[in-house]
Amino acid sequence: MNILGLSAFYHDSAACLVRDGEIIAAAQEERFTRKKHDAAFPEKAVQYCLRAAGITSRDLNIVVFYEKPFLKFERILETYITYAPCGIRSFIKAMPLWMKQKLWIRDLIEEKLEFKGKVLFTEHHESHAASAFFPSPYADAAVITADGVGEWATSSISVGEGNKIKLLREIRFPHSIGLLYSAFTYYAGFKVNSGEYKLMGLAPYGEPKYRDRIMRELVDLKADGSFRLNPRYFDFAAGLRMINGNFEKLFGRPARRPESKLTQEDMDIARSIQDVTEEVMLAMARHAYQVTGKKYLCLAGGVALNCVANGRILREGPFDGVWIQPAAGDAGGALGAALFAWHQYLENPRTARGGEEDSMKGSYLGPVYSDAEICSFLEKAEIPALRLDDDALVERVSALMAEEKVIGWFQGRMEFGPRALGARSIIGDARSAAMQETMNLKIKFRESFRPFAPAVLREKVRDYFELSCASPYMLLVAPVQKEIRLPVPEKSGELFGLKRLNQLRSTIPAVTHVDYSARVQTVAPDGQPLFYRLLKDFDTRYQCAVIVNTSFNVRGEPLVCSPEDAYRCFMRTNMDYLVLGNYLIEKKEQKPLDKDINWLKEFELD
Repeated sequence: MNILGLSAFYHDSAACLVRDGEIIAAAQEERFTRKKHDAAFPEKAVQYCLRAAGITSRDLNIVVFYEKPFLKFERILETYITYAPCGIRSFIKAMPLWMKQKLWIRDLIEEKLEFKGKVLFTEHHESHAASAFFPSPYADAAVITADGVGEWATSSISVGEGNKIKLLREIRFPHSIGLLYSAFTYYAGFKVNSGEYKLMGLAPYGEPKYRDRIMRELVDLKADGSFRLNPRYFDFAAGLRMINGNFEKLFGRPARRPESKLTQEDMDIARSIQDVTEEVMLAMARHAYQVTGKKYLCLAGGVALNCVANGRILREGPFDGVWIQPAAGDAGGALGAALFAWHQYLENPRTARGGEEDSMKGSYLGPVYSDAEICSFLEKAEIPALRLDDDALVERVSALMAEEKVIGWFQGRMEFGPRALGARSIIGDARSAAMQETMNLKIKFRESFRPFAPAVLREKVRDYFELSCASPYMLLVAPVQKEIRLPVPEKSGELFGLKRLNQLRSTIPAVTHVDYSARVQTVAPDGQPLFYRLLKDFDTRYQCAVIVNTSFNVRGEPLVCSPEDAYRCFMRTNMDYLVLGNYLIEKKEQKPLDKDINWLKEFELD
C-alpha cells in the first residue's frame, strides 16, 4: 500500500511517501527548486519520493492532501464578509488564486500525477497531530498542535492512543499564538513565516519590558491555556499587514524597517513576546495533561519549532517526556496526512517503539548521492578533490576543525525539516571564541546575533548541558552546565544588547547564547554514523564532545540538496573545506567560480 502525502499553497510545500505504514521518503519542494519556502505544488518533491520508492504514480493507492480547501475557503470568505468593506485589497489579491487553483486540488492532483485513484483530504491540524503522534515513540500521549491557522483551528489538544487520535479542544481563528508571534516578527522588521527564528534568537539580548502590556492589551490568557486576541490591534484577518496603527501606537513607534539597525527596544520587544509565547504554551501543556491524563506529550505545528518554549515545557511541565515532530511546520503536514490515512482512515495497527526510538529514521528522508555519483560530478566539473576512506576522513576533518577551519559536511540522505542534522551541515570547533561571528558574517551572510547549535555525543550530553533526554532534532533549548560556564567580567553589567555578543560565557563559546543556553542536537551511532564517528574522534583527540552544527546554506537560500548545490555554496562563501561523501575539497585548490556562467547545471544528478 503506497500512500502519498502532499502539502502546498501556503509555504514550505512538501511530499511524503508512506508504504505499509513505513516512511520511505519525504522532502520539501524548496530543496529542488532552490526557492526558499516554495509554496508551489510539490512536483519535484513528488518525483523524488516516487523515485526513492522505486514506483511511478500508477503504483499509488491513495494520495492525501494535508488540509480541506473548501473549509479553508469558507473561513476566508466568512472573514472578509465580517470585516467588509475593510480588506477589499486583500480580497481582490487572494480570490483569483483560490478560484483558479486552490479550490481544485483534486483536479490538480489528477492532472499533475496522472492519478485516477482515491484522493483524501485531512484537516490541517489533523495532519499536524498525526505527524506528531504516529511517528513518536509513545503508545499513547497528549498531542498539542499550534501554528498560524489551518482551516479554522489555530491550536488544538488531542489524545493519541494506539492507531487513533481524538480531538478534545481547539482554539479558532482569529485567535492564534502563531499569528501573534508573527505579528511581532513583522513589527521587529523580519519576514513573516521565516523570520520567527530571528525573533527567538534576538530575545535573550532583551528584557521583558513589554510583557505585561502584551498580556493586558493584546492577549487574554486563561488558566486552561485558552486565549483570545484583541482584534483592534491586528490587520491579518483581512488586510495586507500583520498589524495596524493601533499596534504601533501601543508600543510608541512604527514597525522597524527591514535591515535597519537593531535597537535595545527591538530586543526588549523580542524578549517580551517570547516570554508570552512560552507562558501560553506552558498553560496549554498543563491543561493537556489534565484533560488527557497521559504521561507523554507530542508537539507539532509551526509554534513547535520554538525550541525555547519546548525546553521550558520539558523542564517545567508535568509530562515525563516530550517528542516534537522535526518537520513541525506545514512541510510535516504531508507526512502527517499520509500517516493519518494509513492508521486512522484505513485502521491499520501501530506499534510504538518506546524509549527514545521513533519511526522518523532520524528525519534523514531526502535524496542520497553515492560516491560514484559524486566522483562523476567532480571529474566532469574538473574539481580537485582528495578521496579518503572513512577513518582517514574523520581524522583529517577533526584536525581541521581543531585548526578553526570551517567545513561543509555533505553525507547520506538529506534531512526533512528545517534543521541540518549532520547530513547537510556546516561544522566547526565549538571551543573557538571567534567561530560564531566568523560563520555568521563570512559564511552564512546573516545577522551577527544569530546563535549556532551544538551537536553533542548522546552519551555525553549531561557533561555539557542540563538535559537528560535525547534531542536528535535540535528542537530543545537547555542551559549549559554550570561547571563549564565562565565568569563574566566585572564591567559586563555596563554592556547591553549586541555588545554582549563577544563575551565568553563557557568553554564552548561558539554555541553558548548570552543567557547561557544552547539549542542542543544529540548524536547517536544510528542515523548518520559517520557524523557520530566524527564527534567521537574529536572528543578522543581534543577532549571535547561538542562541535558547531549549522545548516549548509547561505542567508535567503534553502538547505543544499545535491553535490552541485553544496559546491556552489562552498565557492560563494569563505568556507575552508568541503566534504562530499568521501571526498575532501580544499578552497585554496579551486578555480574561482564564474558568476556569469551557471556551468554546474549541466552536471545535475538524478
